[in-house]
Amino acid sequence: MPQDPSRDFNSSTDQPEAPIEKILGPFQRFLRAQATSGILLLGVTVVALVWANSPWAESYHDLWHLKFEISLAGFSLSESLHWWINDALMAAFFFLVGLEIKREILVGELSSRDKAALPLAAAIGGMIVPAILFSIFNFGGDGQSGWGVPMATDIAFAIGVLALLGDRVALSAKVFLTALAIVDDIGASMVIALFYTDDLSWWSLVFAACFFLAMLIANRAGIRSPLVFFLLGLGVWFGFLQSGVHPTLSGIIGAMAIPARVRINAAQFLPQSRGSIEVFEQAEPPEENVSPNSLQRDALHSLETAVHQAETPLQRLEHIMHPWVLFVIMPLFALANAGVSFSGDLASALIDPVALGIIVGLVLGKPIGIVGFSWLAVRVGVATLPSGVSWRWITGLACLAGIGFTMSLFIAGLAFADEAQLTTAKLAILSASVVAGAGGWLMLRQLKRSAEDRLTRP
Repeated sequence: MPQDPSRDFNSSTDQPEAPIEKILGPFQRFLRAQATSGILLLGVTVVALVWANSPWAESYHDLWHLKFEISLAGFSLSESLHWWINDALMAAFFFLVGLEIKREILVGELSSRDKAALPLAAAIGGMIVPAILFSIFNFGGDGQSGWGVPMATDIAFAIGVLALLGDRVALSAKVFLTALAIVDDIGASMVIALFYTDDLSWWSLVFAACFFLAMLIANRAGIRSPLVFFLLGLGVWFGFLQSGVHPTLSGIIGAMAIPARVRINAAQFLPQSRGSIEVFEQAEPPEENVSPNSLQRDALHSLETAVHQAETPLQRLEHIMHPWVLFVIMPLFALANAGVSFSGDLASALIDPVALGIIVGLVLGKPIGIVGFSWLAVRVGVATLPSGVSWRWITGLACLAGIGFTMSLFIAGLAFADEAQLTTAKLAILSASVVAGAGGWLMLRQLKRSAEDRLTRP
């Protein structure tokens, strides 16, 4: 998921930052934010489960059925709070996923064949095998439409569990898991678009395509204002909403049109910014606690313009949206969707073909597919293992990839119209995610301890 924009500018050190730290710093901050988000998601999930099984359970369900209406120029849209979260706010989540995908393809772990080969093979295996196992349990049954549910990986939860192991986990292992999850997101989005769409309205898709074309034209014209792309993106979202394709996928489509080029490079930025700072410094300083004078304001505005021109709009939007998506939208989604009632026969629910397919798919299918396809890719010579990562580490990471949660819950909501089946699927997703997370953590913890023992052994 998204590159963390936050940075502690208040901390100071006498030691200059090493070049490798400058390169890895953004990625490490991203991992820390994902870990924090995963812990928050876990807490919110617990709250949802407790609330849904408390004496106040009715208030939990009533809350998400509250109606909210938006009216504009004679058009009105009145839907439940649950709908606004799942179909509107989650579009922002998918938009951020789209920004990540574009960044990774341009400059990240998916930017070359050598970098992308292993996570691509692993993700394909991690989607195909769980889908096959689910289909075996549900072939010809009422729940066969849910084959896409165990294909997904929740990167925030997976990275959060990995973070519990501390800082001695190889960075290459974290990079592999992140790249795997991003490719997994691409696959899950394609599955939603191709297989969980009913009764397409082609005119509505043409409407959405016109707004997307306008976004591409704005990109080529050099427009960099987030507001322009937001307004055009709303048109894409509305077109998807009317088309029958789930509207959240408009987020990924729209992200592909966001500019990813700088206006000025580092060689141009440095003299421009220094010139602005010199003007600011040489201007007659105002009295203490008084706003800057006109010369200083001009210098500040010039510096601000140079900063924006040296940063891509894609990076700026990631910076803005990252905390909102990770710490507001995803927890809201978890709170609205994870509240499963434990009333009834839980044992019977967990041996239902739908539940068995999801649990076996996530807990066994994910690691089997990821390790198997990774081994095959290395064996035929199209990929190599990351430095410092053994096959046992790949297996442990593959187990963590069985934490489906956010995307699995999302796909389940599309796959199952029957409320009883949806409840069973949610229970299975939560159970499988707990087992996969605990199993992966225990395996990686043992590997980490073994490595530490070898280092400390005389």
